[in-house]
Amino acid sequence: MTEPDAHAPLRQDVRLLGRLLGNTLQEQESPVLLELVEEIRKLAKHARAGHEDQSQKLSEKLSRLEPELLVPVARAFSHFLNLANLAEQYHRVRRRREYQQSQRKNQRATMAELHPRLQRAKISDDQLFASLQELSIDLVLTAHPTEVTRRTLIRKYDDITDCLEKLDTVNLTDIERNRVMETLKRKIVSAWHSDEIRQERPSPVDEARWGFVTIEQTLWSAVPEYLRELDEWCQANLNRSLPMDFAPFTFSSWMGGDRDGNPNVTANVTREVLILARWMAADLLSHDFEDLLMVLSAVHCTDELRAVVGDSREPYRALIKPLRDRLFATKEYLNAQLAGEEWHGEPPILDQEELLEPLKLCHRSLMECGIAEIANGELLDTIRRINTFGVTLLRLDIRQESTRHADTMAAITQAIGLGDYSQWSEQEKQQFLIAELKSQRPLIPRHLRCSDEVQEVLDTFRMLADQSYDALGAYVISMAHVPSDVLAVLLLQKEAGLERLMRVVPLFETLDDLEHARATLHSLFQIDWYRQHIQGQQEVMIGYSDSAKDGGFLAAAWVQYQAQEQLTALCQEYQVQLTLFHGRGGSTSRGGAPSHEAILSQPPGAVNGRIRITEQGEVIRAKFTPFGVAIRTLQRYIAATLEATLLEQPAPAPEWRDAMADLAKTGMESYRRLVREDPRFLSYFRHATPEQELQRLPLGSRPAKRRKEGGIETLRAIPWVFAWTQMRLMLPGWLGADDAFQQALQKGKGDLLHEMYERWPFFRMIVGMLEMVLAKSDPQIAAYYERRLAQPGDRQLGQELRSRLADMVDLVNTITGHSMLLQNNAVIRRSIEVRNPYLDPLHMLQVELMRAGRLKASEQAEETRALMITVAGIAAGMRNTG
Repeated sequence: MTEPDAHAPLRQDVRLLGRLLGNTLQEQESPVLLELVEEIRKLAKHARAGHEDQSQKLSEKLSRLEPELLVPVARAFSHFLNLANLAEQYHRVRRRREYQQSQRKNQRATMAELHPRLQRAKISDDQLFASLQELSIDLVLTAHPTEVTRRTLIRKYDDITDCLEKLDTVNLTDIERNRVMETLKRKIVSAWHSDEIRQERPSPVDEARWGFVTIEQTLWSAVPEYLRELDEWCQANLNRSLPMDFAPFTFSSWMGGDRDGNPNVTANVTREVLILARWMAADLLSHDFEDLLMVLSAVHCTDELRAVVGDSREPYRALIKPLRDRLFATKEYLNAQLAGEEWHGEPPILDQEELLEPLKLCHRSLMECGIAEIANGELLDTIRRINTFGVTLLRLDIRQESTRHADTMAAITQAIGLGDYSQWSEQEKQQFLIAELKSQRPLIPRHLRCSDEVQEVLDTFRMLADQSYDALGAYVISMAHVPSDVLAVLLLQKEAGLERLMRVVPLFETLDDLEHARATLHSLFQIDWYRQHIQGQQEVMIGYSDSAKDGGFLAAAWVQYQAQEQLTALCQEYQVQLTLFHGRGGSTSRGGAPSHEAILSQPPGAVNGRIRITEQGEVIRAKFTPFGVAIRTLQRYIAATLEATLLEQPAPAPEWRDAMADLAKTGMESYRRLVREDPRFLSYFRHATPEQELQRLPLGSRPAKRRKEGGIETLRAIPWVFAWTQMRLMLPGWLGADDAFQQALQKGKGDLLHEMYERWPFFRMIVGMLEMVLAKSDPQIAAYYERRLAQPGDRQLGQELRSRLADMVDLVNTITGHSMLLQNNAVIRRSIEVRNPYLDPLHMLQVELMRAGRLKASEQAEETRALMITVAGIAAGMRNTG
């Protein structure tokens, strides 16, 4: 008996959505547009099959499109790719259900799959349960310049996903099914008539609101639902129940707090975002308390509860109703805060214990009265939400670049007659900072005369002093080099009047900083005051983007791994609990491996039950919507963190380390030889990719460059990766690895590399990420960009790069022992194949729009909009873009 095709329903969904989109084009625009789009799609499909004449016809067709057709044609292909994404996202939910229903096989990265392996490794259930309760997983939502989906469309996309889920219901009547189909078509029509492109660059507040949507729409419900699932599993398999205050997840954010190189993030902006986050928490909690008022109608209660509410006939409601009313008042109070008005109403709820204590009292009473079903229903869900999200929704991190703090200290020392701090030695700086941290007197003059930049730094710290500690996360210092970078931030917090100092997290992001990370932290640990201050807790952030941009993906990955090893050993030596904060992006070159594999690839001992990780832009939607995907993501994080903690991989063999060191060295030399030394490279990059255009489009609140002047070294890592992704050369993800692997194979190390791939999770992750990026690359598309856009003198370089790309594919297949890329992942391979005929027209149209725009003195509005749509469409088709 043949196995049923598990992915047939996905293909049916894609066909259904494509057909409804086609109907929309025909009915809402014109049959002519649908015919044109179909003609272009068929040309692209035939061209993909190797028909060169069809490729030429496709290019000619797109280059001759009338101006009024540019936007609708680009939109048609972009919409299809977004709809395909929705179908794939929902299919993940469908597959999870199928695993849950199956008795034969447990889904990977679940407690059910992990538990037998832990038992075989002699990990007792007591040890498992103890480790589970100690987990600390902090997911940090960050804005992303390449996330272009507007909130308006996000809601429509969620409705479309809901329709797909309803159509999966077996017992729908014909009338019910027709209603769902009508709704599905209506939502696709509504999406078509909505403007999918921002007309203006989003503000940091806009980005923060975008982040709130994910919590509101899925995580608010997904967290308690998953914890309920996990609790049920523990009861069934470990004979234990999770405690009520079990909260393994924390959610933090950089949106509105990340001011590194972003002049749009000011003290006032951060203050506004903190208030808005509280408002959203109060709004969500007020709905919860409305529901509890309906649910908690029981009349029997304990004497403990009766003592609080008196003779009320419905004691639980008597306790809940005033809290609900105060949550309503809290929203009005926060509105007044935003408007700068005084508040004279009911006291707002600003501390989560004001809600938790009454809810726990209700829970105790219900349990003692024998009404456990109600106690452990919506009431327990609300308690778990408050334990996770608090009354602040998120904890806001602050990020600033180290020189901004040094400049502030210099302004202060000059003002009080101590000279220029920036000219002091590192030892002098440390002595001064420690002395001032111990001092009781104020340091900063009341009327300090300083630059606007220094004033903004001081204003930020003063604003933070007005916030409650539970609203704040970490203070991250980018470009941290030396101990004084950390001590300066601690001193500025103290001087601003923070009652409880934020934890200060050095971010080591360049290759040089990562190589010296241990030395920097060791110097800090040798300072008695600092060791006493941190109370045995240290957080360090590992940067993936800038290190890869600095020396290539391969060299960066190895330096990151070694830095984590060294920091872990150092903290064990000083008996300090280390939390590693991983600044991963969506793309391969920015550390964007699947979360499960990424966690398991860490060095032995580096996880130890604690992890922080950034979730960026389009990755947030991919991991946390729809609802079922959000639960699956939480599930994977718990399983991976437990596995990395309890089933530590053995340290890599010495010969593996030597081989990796050689690969990294060769890879970095090869990468830098091209990017830094080849005189053709900058011109090729500027002309053959849409780098120039991306800097002008309103894709994010942050400038594309850290400084206006300068070349590639000043370009941020995200647009650097994004530009190469748009033209499908995917250069940052593999450049340098080709020469490294080639040399290793020539030295007869093929068997060693294959052994590393099979037995070392870190190396397996590296090869897996390379495999993914190569599968998404396309030398033919890259050649088209080059042929139409690059300078004649640069085209030889393009040919060399495409030849290297082809060699890279062969090298990876040699190491994995596969005959093709993604041989063991037919789903993703098929996804890429399905998308290509829809991506190709967008690529070609983008090239023609770029070519025309560069020849003109000024851009036309429709052409600019069409270009933005192609950027958004290609980003949607490629999924992990930047």
